Amino acid sequence: MSETVPYDVHRLRELSGEIIVNVRELAARGWTPATSSNFSHRLDDRHAAITVSGRDKGKLREADIMVVDFDGHAVGSDHRPSAETLLHTQLYRRFADVGCVLHTHSRAQTLASRLFAGSGHVRLEGYELLKAFRGNDTHEAAIEVPVLPNSQDMPTLAAQVDALLDAGPMWGYLIDGHGLYAWGRDMAEARRHLEAFEFLLDCELELRRLTRGH
Repeated sequence: MSETVPYDVHRLRELSGEIIVNVRELAARGWTPATSSNFSHRLDDRHAAITVSGRDKGKLREADIMVVDFDGHAVGSDHRPSAETLLHTQLYRRFADVGCVLHTHSRAQTLASRLFAGSGHVRLEGYELLKAFRGNDTHEAAIEVPVLPNSQDMPTLAAQVDALLDAGPMWGYLIDGHGLYAWGRDMAEARRHLEAFEFLLDCELELRRLTRGH
């Protein structure tokens, strides 16, 4: 099989190990309940390694990582990719420097997506941790995190994301009642962005709770 598949199987094995270690850590935090969430890494300029649909993310093995092309189709296996694969591959196709995409369903992310769905965004402003996002070097900044309506129509949802990407720089977005997508040049940067979003969204939720009625 290694002689016929159109990608580097050794690179796939290396990336699978990296995905497994990192995703198990995220699962241990409770960010991937009930087999939810999906995670991917660019394999080359035409393929990505991504978690197989429906697998327990806290118990991933190498067999739980598959390859898809940038149209979202399985390559070299008959595994079923996540229905949301297009939301990963559109980023790889569009940005040559995007190397990793992480999608989680933490409590804070899901609550924030519901709370801010009406306004269509969460405004994060004045936080020191805004410097965690690539290209930001000051807390004197504001980031608008889009909140998109949930949909099972992935091409339509992907088109909405494309429109947002056209409008300016983004490091992630929320889907109403769903969770967060974050990405970066590699796993380390994608995790930094994901963890920064998690912390800041949790801060916004707590501020809402503490100031309610004041």
